[in-house]
Amino acid sequence: MAQQLHVELVAVEEKVWSGDAEMVVARTTEGELGVLPGHAPLLGQLAEPGQVRIKLAGGEQVAYDVAGGFLSVSAEGVTVLAESATPVSAQSR
Repeated sequence: MAQQLHVELVAVEEKVWSGDAEMVVARTTEGELGVLPGHAPLLGQLAEPGQVRIKLAGGEQVAYDVAGGFLSVSAEGVTVLAESATPVSAQSR
């Protein structure tokens, strides 16, 4: 089985999404970033407007439009702390 990332997407009010994923893609102020299992630790500021895409095993993907916040990658996985996170409708990708 392929290695997985543990992902937490948290907005100010609530935990929006949590689970295991194969990859996380987010746009930071430094540019678009793809995070795979084993990625070096980092902290990035999310670009505004931005989008976080979480690629799941089996090819499924969930995406959220996010405003403000940070992306943190550690040995434990990926945490996205956003001021707001709104699901993107499936047909837009």
